[in-house]
Amino acid sequence: MSSCRHLVYGRWLFHHSTLSVNTSVCRHGRQMRLFSTTKSCRTIMPAWVIDKYGSNDVLRYTKNASFPIINYPNEVIVKVSAAALNPLDVSMRGGYGAATMSMKRDPLNIKQSGSEFPLILGRDVSGVIMECGLDVKYFRERDEVWAAIPPWKQGSLAEFVVLSANEVSHKPKSLSHTEAAAIPYVATTAWSALVNTGGLTKDNCAKKRVLILGGSGGVGTFAIQMLKAWGAHVTVTCSQNAERFVKDLGADHTVDYTTGPVEEPLSALEKFDLILDNIGGDTERWALNLLKPWSGAKYVTLVTPFLLNTDRLGIADGMMKTAATVAGKALKHLTKGVHYRWGFFAPSGPALDEIREMVDAGQIRAVVEETFSFSQVPQAFQKVEKGHARGKTVVQISKGGDDL
Repeated sequence: MSSCRHLVYGRWLFHHSTLSVNTSVCRHGRQMRLFSTTKSCRTIMPAWVIDKYGSNDVLRYTKNASFPIINYPNEVIVKVSAAALNPLDVSMRGGYGAATMSMKRDPLNIKQSGSEFPLILGRDVSGVIMECGLDVKYFRERDEVWAAIPPWKQGSLAEFVVLSANEVSHKPKSLSHTEAAAIPYVATTAWSALVNTGGLTKDNCAKKRVLILGGSGGVGTFAIQMLKAWGAHVTVTCSQNAERFVKDLGADHTVDYTTGPVEEPLSALEKFDLILDNIGGDTERWALNLLKPWSGAKYVTLVTPFLLNTDRLGIADGMMKTAATVAGKALKHLTKGVHYRWGFFAPSGPALDEIREMVDAGQIRAVVEETFSFSQVPQAFQKVEKGHARGKTVVQISKGGDDL
């Protein structure tokens, strides 16, 4: 980046506030662009990091985390106003997916083992763009944005984060940063599973029968709202305590999994066009029998052995075992007239653009269970860790450095 670039040096606030900056002109060949100037450049920032994988005690607060820099012309730097934690962050803290993430960060295996540390967790972000790369046309400095951060990148538990412009979207105007940060990761995960893998769209979803296994978690609660906005009939499995909650989100029918084998009451229902499985385990044994045969019906599971295989067997052997597993299952079920698929998170700014419109139209609402300050990040991890087994939703973290 040009040496004429400077970033705003602002106080670390509990919530985002208006920043007063001076603007100057920087010339890059024929181009002229505005950039923010202050008396000093930032080289460090506050962040929560881990220096090794482990339990909650590996979390460390520092004021000396490396300031993110723009390495590619399509990147933006975002000042974080709010972040959120997902069960994935707890798993990554313990080393889940480390082999695959290291390969994504360093495809040529040039760096030494452990080069990802200090690692910043946090997959959701809502904040304000502070600088744009030269090829970024859709965003400008001081735009309010939200994004789901890929797990191989440094996360949002920091004052600033750098992202590709393709991963970022303008924040819904109807939501605060605190509310907005609760949505992106679960939204893009559900979108990838239902749209990219499941083939559903707002134009073909009307009257489709969809079953969501584990519907009271983050992905499930978002999927309910999106599918209902598109006109689908949605059946959800959840605990009795969550039945009222998911019905308030729009679920047409609920089945309590705590009263006995859930496949029995589900088998008595009309068959489904798509099943979204957030549970895994032995559900594959009976769930595909609930699909309409020879009609293009799909079973999409978000619980796959891919990362576990690569962690245990290494990248090459893990990918080979994974490919053999999914191919075998897909062929087995195809002979029965149904489609077996694996769903994965995929960062997508364009998907968030469409989701933003649904949010501002009142079709989707943010589900924030609890809000923590930046100094309470370890407590937030504990909250997510305890709630994960009960299918709780995203735990929101609103950050502010002044209370540290």
